[in-house]
Amino acid sequence: MPLSMRLLMMIKKYLIQSLLDVLRHLNIQEEPIHIAPTKNPRFGDLSTNLAFNLSKKIGEQPIDIAKKIKTYLKLDPDLIQEISVSDPGFINFQISKSYYQGLPELILKEGQHYGKETEGKGKTANVEFVSANPTGPLTVGHGRQAVLGDAVASILEWHGYDVTREYYYNNAGRQMRLLRQSVEARYFQELGKDIPLPEGGYKGEYIRDIVQIIRQKHGDKLHADDIIFQKEAEEHIFNNIKSSLEKIGVKHDRFTNEKMYYENKAIDELLQSLKQTDLIYESEGATWFKASSIGKSQDRVLIKSTGEPTYRLPDMAYHQDKVNRGFDLIVDVFGADHVDTYPDVLSCLDALHYDTSKIKVLIHQFVTLVEAGKTVKMSTREGQFITLENLINETGPDVVRYFFVMRGMNSHLNFDMDTAKDQSDQNPVYYLQYAHARIANIIKHGESLGYTLNTSFDPALLVHSSEVDLLKQLDLFPIVMDTALETLEPQGIANYLQSLAAHFHKFYAVCRVITDDKSLSQSRLALISAVQTVLANGLRILGIQTPERM
Repeated sequence: MPLSMRLLMMIKKYLIQSLLDVLRHLNIQEEPIHIAPTKNPRFGDLSTNLAFNLSKKIGEQPIDIAKKIKTYLKLDPDLIQEISVSDPGFINFQISKSYYQGLPELILKEGQHYGKETEGKGKTANVEFVSANPTGPLTVGHGRQAVLGDAVASILEWHGYDVTREYYYNNAGRQMRLLRQSVEARYFQELGKDIPLPEGGYKGEYIRDIVQIIRQKHGDKLHADDIIFQKEAEEHIFNNIKSSLEKIGVKHDRFTNEKMYYENKAIDELLQSLKQTDLIYESEGATWFKASSIGKSQDRVLIKSTGEPTYRLPDMAYHQDKVNRGFDLIVDVFGADHVDTYPDVLSCLDALHYDTSKIKVLIHQFVTLVEAGKTVKMSTREGQFITLENLINETGPDVVRYFFVMRGMNSHLNFDMDTAKDQSDQNPVYYLQYAHARIANIIKHGESLGYTLNTSFDPALLVHSSEVDLLKQLDLFPIVMDTALETLEPQGIANYLQSLAAHFHKFYAVCRVITDDKSLSQSRLALISAVQTVLANGLRILGIQTPERM
């Protein structure tokens, strides 16, 4: 646990013990005590609602109880600077400035490790994300999942987990058949033959690009149903997918596909296990998973009457494999279109007595591109869409990554192209990076005047209200990262970085860093260097660059 978190927990523990001592002194029965950050900073840093909980028990108003407790509280002034009571009965505590003033030295000492936890040390995690079938270029929706998944993996790594980033794709079903038929039809059309596209086939210009590659490599004498149509299409599209992911800094450690579970008989073995436990049956020519027998609302088709498996079946085998690989934590990052299917996969594993408690499923909502106030309409099948690569080329990888995490994954994301292209501080990414670059410039300016950054500074000089506010923001970073591990939601990190940058800019507007007062200058240089360190730590977790100049 980071030192700053340990100190804050120590303060909370100290306050709870002190309050319990007062209750004993007043002969009041002990009550569970909760200490939390105040919602309004003018009331201090921490507060408790203890008086509300005691009110019914002792028949007094919360405000009177709070005042009585305050009278008997004797706290160490080196830890707690002020105690106050606010309506309708909160007891508030302002942490001593000396606690916060010690943060810059701590942060400069710990550097890239400030705020790091070791909860995951010695543990392994698997994060599956993107997992788009190779039927076309990645769309902006795939891009959101790519960035979310990579950020979640980074959060786990920050806390000590050994993370495997995995990409799973279906390459044995209807979509791949439609892809092959679409490429094949375009191939023969270019040879002058009147071959229609299959119903529901793919019409994008990328299909013609694949045909050109096939003709260059294999000529014009291929026959219908030749395996080359699917093989070349899958290879070309997958190379395109990997290239797009690399442009936003996403790299997977493992690629797993549906076909391998047919080839290694894992799906046959799964069906046999389900049959032996009476969890599948035949009806109307189809094979059904008896989900209703394990508490689900309805049974699910695993193999259609045509003999074609639904996605649930290979997904069950895939998750069975992931559990068997022995990960301590398995994270699936899915789009909202999976919300009805993943519970069936987990139910299957539960029924076969696999431990699904280690599986955490994250669902993200879809993305809408907005330009000039209007929604950009897209359709993958019709070939009318903006690819992830187009988006990266238009706005830059840092902007793409930040925009995809700046809203909660459960919220629909409107990606505003006008804001994304704006290279001023109206763009939240530039706002953050500008804060980092401005600090670098100030430090460089200080060095040119003989001010060297070191830990030999007087922290007691950091007393201006904007300095103290900035110190309090720095103190929050370990807590933000602890919450990020609990929720696996990167948005909290993005929000925190915006708040930290805003507090820095506010500080900079009222406090000159380089002044004629060398001692004060050294202290403020240490402060802003600590801010730069925390900004850099947060941005790296989100996969965003930290420029020294802009």
